[in-house]
Amino acid sequence: MPRHSAKSSAPRAWQRMLSGRRLDLLDPSPLDIEIEDIAHGLARVARWNGQTTGAHPYSVAQHSLLVEALVRLIEPSAPPDWLLAALLHDAPEYVVGDMISPFKNVIGDDYKSVEDRLTQAIHLRFGLPPRIKPRLKKLIKKADHASAYIEATEVAGFSKDEARALFGPPPANFDRYSAEPIATDDAKQRFLVRFETLDALVRSGA
Repeated sequence: MPRHSAKSSAPRAWQRMLSGRRLDLLDPSPLDIEIEDIAHGLARVARWNGQTTGAHPYSVAQHSLLVEALVRLIEPSAPPDWLLAALLHDAPEYVVGDMISPFKNVIGDDYKSVEDRLTQAIHLRFGLPPRIKPRLKKLIKKADHASAYIEATEVAGFSKDEARALFGPPPANFDRYSAEPIATDDAKQRFLVRFETLDALVRSGA
């Protein structure tokens, strides 16, 4: 019987992307991360486990755009690198998918450690600090909760009272934003366009 090395018998921990990259989930390299892969994946990952209304799933790409817009609403002076971090706040989900918060709580630290490694690699790939500052993290979380309120009440079947109890009150003037689901390709292209705008500003030092 042939003998197998520990390396050959170890479970596969990488995913092949459409770009041809092989991304190692246990040790992700910034060199294996491409924005096209991220946009493609996020546009096909459904929020709310797919339990939303409309002809299309409400994607993580669309959610990411909403969160970035809400960061601008809450903090109009937010610099481009903050906005780029907001747009990419759920980028690891192009690899691990969108797990609802109750399930993340069941899985615990294992999921969080994989997500954290992916986030750091993504940030390094696009010129952001591996870990964001507490103030920015708090701002993105506030926008994330506001987006959850909008999504919950518009497409996920929650009452306003229930959403307010779970996610807190939305910011002023939030009603100018909509969570109406859009087609997958449209979500991908909008995500890419916004990324390219912010990435150019970050690179230019604006």
